[in-house]
Amino acid sequence: MKRVLTAAALIPIVLYVVLLASPWVLWAVVAAAAFLSYREYREMIRGAARGDPGLFVYGAGLLLLAAALPGAPSGAAALVVVAAAMVAMALAMRTADLSQAVARASASVLGLVYIFGCWSYAIPLHRANRHWLMYALLVCWAGDMGAYYVGRAFGRHRLAARVSPKKSWEGAAASVATSVLLAGGYLVYFVRGVAWWHVVALSALANAAGQIGDLAESAIKRGVGVKDSGSLLPGHGGFLDRVDSTLFVLPVVWAYVAFVAGR
Repeated sequence: MKRVLTAAALIPIVLYVVLLASPWVLWAVVAAAAFLSYREYREMIRGAARGDPGLFVYGAGLLLLAAALPGAPSGAAALVVVAAAMVAMALAMRTADLSQAVARASASVLGLVYIFGCWSYAIPLHRANRHWLMYALLVCWAGDMGAYYVGRAFGRHRLAARVSPKKSWEGAAASVATSVLLAGGYLVYFVRGVAWWHVVALSALANAAGQIGDLAESAIKRGVGVKDSGSLLPGHGGFLDRVDSTLFVLPVVWAYVAFVAGR
């Protein structure tokens, strides 16, 4: 019940921000989502990296999101990532146990790219067409719904038992099918001119990326010995637990819009 109530409270807010709010409101919400996601990531890997991965990542992440805004210099995002890697390596020299220097620097740069880098693609997607961003979110929502209900009822064959014992191949297949039908149907209706087979292929590919993102975050949690990334969302766990698939879906959909649909 908590899971349903939390979703019921959040969905109208997301719909307003994506479909009705100004681009600046969207940017602010994306920035807040990225900060919450990174905060949970940072808390999870603090012990594994044997040190704080660095508050400077918050500043670098803000610059990375700013680089996605219209008018930002070409190559700005890449420069932010390179500069952050340099700073992370320099700060790692302060680590008491130098055998952990690589882990600490790597944790910082991975967090920047994984959290802020992936979230930054929401901004150009929204700029291209609000419905592209809504479609990317629907790929995740529809896929989660299909995997949850079908997996619980019919799941027999484990998908990745070592990483996430409850996930099944049956649930994964249902996730792809519901994304293709529901998110794909939304795309066909609201974004004209996309070939039906592009819709099917993109929806399936984006869903697969989202499932990998979910498993990747589960692997991090299992590696550091935590059940959830946090407790912010009742019934869902942490904020990062709710958006882990979205982080992988956004770049995939943006790549299609930029390199296929834009031609």
